[in-house]
Amino acid sequence: MLTFTIRRLILSIPTLLFISLVIFLLMELAPGDPMAQVPLTVPPEVKEKMREALGLGQPGYIRYLKWLYQFFVIEPMVFWDYLWGTAHTEGVQRVISWQTRSPVMDIVIQRMPQTLWVVGMAYIVGILIALPIGVYSAYRQYSVFDQAGTFVSMIGFSIPPFFTGPLLIVLFSVQLGWFPSIYDTTHVVTDWASFKVQFLQMIMPVMVLALQTTAQISRYMRASMLENLNQDYVRTARAKGLSEAVVVMVHVLRNSMIPVVTVIALGMPAIFGGAIITENVFKVNGIGQLLLTALFANDIPMVLTLTFIFAILIVLFNLIADILYGVLDPRIRYD
Repeated sequence: MLTFTIRRLILSIPTLLFISLVIFLLMELAPGDPMAQVPLTVPPEVKEKMREALGLGQPGYIRYLKWLYQFFVIEPMVFWDYLWGTAHTEGVQRVISWQTRSPVMDIVIQRMPQTLWVVGMAYIVGILIALPIGVYSAYRQYSVFDQAGTFVSMIGFSIPPFFTGPLLIVLFSVQLGWFPSIYDTTHVVTDWASFKVQFLQMIMPVMVLALQTTAQISRYMRASMLENLNQDYVRTARAKGLSEAVVVMVHVLRNSMIPVVTVIALGMPAIFGGAIITENVFKVNGIGQLLLTALFANDIPMVLTLTFIFAILIVLFNLIADILYGVLDPRIRYD
């Protein structure tokens, strides 16, 4: 397992480099000029100096290599200095946002906790709801519970977040007044009352994101359970006198989780895409809203960095899924 993990980590390096090159080329070919945001009263020679300060006068390959060095070398050094309180990277050239003129990673680190609170909680809630639903729906196939679960899953698949979000706001915030319609990112949890406020404002965005997660994972869990419930080893386990709970929850569930692990692992980066819309609906000041703002402002360093972070998440969770295969199925050997 260790050899496989190291091999996959080494293989991920050229994969990420190729992805970064593709993203950079797409950003280069995108229409628009960052100087379009500058007021018309600014003289042309000042605009030219601003372009040079942003590095726009350099060839594309120079800017790409400089961005790679800043992302993989400078930013980790800055983060290390931040953790240990040292100052070895003072004065180094970092990836700068064209819109805010601030280091990109500083802004991302400021926004990341809000996104992780909402997205992480939504994914955990979605998984905790989806797995029992999928297991019980398969065990009680075509029952009322199974039919209801299928109906709810179809709704989760069919309704996009940009419709579910405003619908929940109108229903629970405007009509009933139960939850706040806007997520207050400045709120700090200090006591029980402030925790209650934080909990209430998280309910609706978490519900929107968890609905799609629950719909997807519960369907995969149900299909995988149905496939394993009719296998010979299940009949053998029952014939040996094992209880039904042991047969289903130990033998069948473990084998059924193998394909579902892929969906869970690869769904984590995908839910960040749904968070882009949800964060804008509920005004969550996270990286999803940051990405949309950067796109509208033609802030290429910010868009490039955030998109590449999503790519890293996809590669990372692919590796996690492959490792979990060996944990769940002893027959799988990587070495």
